[in-house]
Amino acid sequence: MKFTSMQALAAGLALATAVSPLDAQDSNTVLEPEYEAENDPFIWLEETRSDRALEWVRGENAKTEEALQSDPRFEELKAEALAIYNADDRVPSISFTHYGRVNFWQDADNPKGILRRTTMESWRTDDPQWETILDIDALAAAEGKEWVYGGMTCLPPDGTRCMVYLSDGGKDARVVREFDLETLDFVEGGFELEESQGSVSWLDRDTLLVSRNFNEDTTTESFYPFTTRLWKRGTAIEDAPEIFRGEKSDVSSGAYLLRDGEATIHGRMAYRGLSFHERTYFFEKDGEWLQLDIPKKANPYGIIDGQILFSTDVDWTRGEQTFPADAIVAADLEEWKADPNGADLTLVWAPGERQTKRGGANTKSSMYVNLLDNVRGKVLKFDYEDGAWVSREIDLPDNATTGITTASDETDEIMFAATDFLTPTRWFYAEDGVTLEQVKESPSRFDAEGMDIEQYEATSKDGTKIPYFIVKPEGMVMDGSTPTLLTGYGGFQVPRLPGYLDSTGKLWLERGGAYVLGNMRGGGEFGPQWHQTAIRENKQRTWDDFIAIAEDIQARGFTSAEHLGIQGGSQGGLLVGTAFTQRPDLFNAAIVQIPLFDMLRYHLIGRGASWIGEYGDPRIPEQREWIEGYSPYQKLTKDKDFPRIYYVTSTADDRTHPSHGRKAAARMAANGQDYLYYEDMTGGHSGGVDNEQRAKLQAMQWVYLMQQLMDARAEGAEAAGAE
Repeated sequence: MKFTSMQALAAGLALATAVSPLDAQDSNTVLEPEYEAENDPFIWLEETRSDRALEWVRGENAKTEEALQSDPRFEELKAEALAIYNADDRVPSISFTHYGRVNFWQDADNPKGILRRTTMESWRTDDPQWETILDIDALAAAEGKEWVYGGMTCLPPDGTRCMVYLSDGGKDARVVREFDLETLDFVEGGFELEESQGSVSWLDRDTLLVSRNFNEDTTTESFYPFTTRLWKRGTAIEDAPEIFRGEKSDVSSGAYLLRDGEATIHGRMAYRGLSFHERTYFFEKDGEWLQLDIPKKANPYGIIDGQILFSTDVDWTRGEQTFPADAIVAADLEEWKADPNGADLTLVWAPGERQTKRGGANTKSSMYVNLLDNVRGKVLKFDYEDGAWVSREIDLPDNATTGITTASDETDEIMFAATDFLTPTRWFYAEDGVTLEQVKESPSRFDAEGMDIEQYEATSKDGTKIPYFIVKPEGMVMDGSTPTLLTGYGGFQVPRLPGYLDSTGKLWLERGGAYVLGNMRGGGEFGPQWHQTAIRENKQRTWDDFIAIAEDIQARGFTSAEHLGIQGGSQGGLLVGTAFTQRPDLFNAAIVQIPLFDMLRYHLIGRGASWIGEYGDPRIPEQREWIEGYSPYQKLTKDKDFPRIYYVTSTADDRTHPSHGRKAAARMAANGQDYLYYEDMTGGHSGGVDNEQRAKLQAMQWVYLMQQLMDARAEGAEAAGAE
C-alpha cells in the first residue's frame, strides 16, 4: 500500500457548480444564507457559465489584456517563460511501474502531452528512446475535447489493464476509461464512467471498486461521493451493489483495498470524512464494517515487512501507551487483521524539535519517509528487523529540499531529488535502496551568480517567531528600493519549501527583483501543531504571521511598501486577500489567484463546505464571528486606499470557483477602485493546461509586478537624474 495522507485522500473528489445551501442540523443556532445573497449585488457572478456572467468576464479580460499584454515587456517575458517550459534539455521525470519507466511530457509539438515509457538504462542516457503509451493531443483532436490527462490506475502487480482519467478543460471532475497496455488503446466495450468526482480501484481484471457521484442521493453536501459500489464487467453501473455508505453530512466517504507492495490484498478498508481534517476508518471483518479505534486525526500509512503502519496528527493514547503527534505507529499485520482494535502497537518514529514527516514511499524491502528538519529536507529508511524497527538516514545533500521522486514495489530501486531556490534539481538513484549515484541534473535556467539565500524570523502579533526565506539579487542595496515578491500558503498543513526558481529566476531575479517565501502557521512546515494552532477560531494567526513578515522585510531594509508585492493561490489567495484588506499600507501589488474570498458564503460555492474544518461554519453565529473578522470580500470598502489588485481565476475551476475573484473585482469596480481581472476559460484549479497558456499567465503576472513595483523606482531614478 502506498503512503497516503488525509489531504491526499481528500483530493480529487467532487464539486458541483450550482449554489445550494447546506442543510442545518440545528435551526435554532444556524444562520440562513439568504441575507448574504439578498444583500450582495454581485451574486449573479456565481453563475459559472451564464451568458451575463461570461459577458462580464470577456469585458474584464479585454481590459486586462490591454493593460498587460500591450506592455512592451510582455512578449519578451512570455518567450522566455515558454523557452523554459518547452526546453528540449529538460530532465524527464519518471515513475517506476511494472510497465516501464513512465513520463508525461508536454512541449511545443505536444501541448496537451504524451504519456510515454522507456527503460532505466535508456533514461540514464542523454537521449532516451521513448514509446508512446497515450497521445492526449491526438485523442483531443479526434474527439473534439479539451482533454487534460489526469493520471491512471493499473491492476497490480503486472496487469495490463488501467483506468485512465481525463478532464475536459482542466476541471477536477473527470471521465474514466479502461485502457489496454498491450494494444495501447482504449478497450472497446470496456469499463467507462461519465464525468464525475471520485475514484476507482481494481479488485481483479473484471471487478472495480467505484466511488463516484452516481446521483444526488450519493453526493455529500460538499459535492463529494459518499458511497462505493462493486462493479463487475458486463453489468450496468446502476446495478452494481453498494458495499459501503457514509453519510450525506460527511465531507466524503468511500471504500478501498488494503494492498501491500506485492499486490496482496489483505482486506477492505473504508473511511468517513467527518471534516477535511477528521476521519473515521473501518476494516471489513467477517462481512461487517468494524470501526477502528484510532484518533480522528490519524490514518493508515502503509504496509512493510509484515507490519501495518499508522500516522497520527494528535497524541494517541492506547492503554498505558501514548504516542506523540506526528508519530508513526505499527502493529503486526496478521495480529491486527485478527483484532484491529486489540493488536499491540509499537512506535516506529517520533519527531524531534522542529521536525515533521511529509509522506514517503516503500520499495519491496523497506519504508522511506521524507522529513522536514527546520524546513530542510531529510530522508530516513526504515526496516523491521529481529522484532524491532531500525532506521538510517539517506546520504543526500545538506541544506536542500530533498525527497523521494519514485520507488519500485517490485525491487529495492528508489530515486531521490535535491534542490533549492538557486540550484537546479539533481536526481540520485539507488539500485539497492541505499548506495546513491547522481544520474541527472537539470540545466540552469537563469544566472544565479552572486545571488544569496538567507533565512530570517519575523515576530508575529502574539510573539511567535515565524521563519521566512529571502532570495536576494546580486548587488542588492539595503535601502528599501528592491522590488520584492512575498508569497506563501499557510493552510491545510501544506508546507511551502525552497525549490528551484526557474522561470521566476529568469523573469524576476535576473531583472533585479527579490523573492520571499513565508512559512506561516497553518502550514505543515513544523508538523501538525504548526497547522492546528492556526485554524478555525485562530485562523487570524496565519494572516498576522504573513503581515509580520511583510513588516520585517521592510524594517530590515530589504524593500519598502512602494516596492513590495504579494502573491498566492487558493488558500494562498485568501492569504493575500486578508493581507491587503487588513494592511493596504504595506503593499503596492497583490496577485490574488484562484482564491477563496467571500468567506461568509464560501461553504455554498464550489467545494467550500468541505473546508469547514479549516475555517469554521459561517451559518453558526459564534463561528461566523471568527470569519467575519477577516473575510476579504466584505472588507473591500470605499474608505480604504488599496493598491491596484490583480485577480486571476479560471472558468474551469470547479474547486474554489471563479466567482470569488469575480465578485471581488466587481465590488472594487463599484467602489471606483483600481484593479485588474483575468479569467482563463480552461485550466482548472491548477492553472494553465499547456505550456503556451502557462507562459502567457506567467508573463502577465510579471508585467503587472514590474508595472507596480519596478516602474515607480525607474521613474524616481529618472527624476533624480534630471535634478
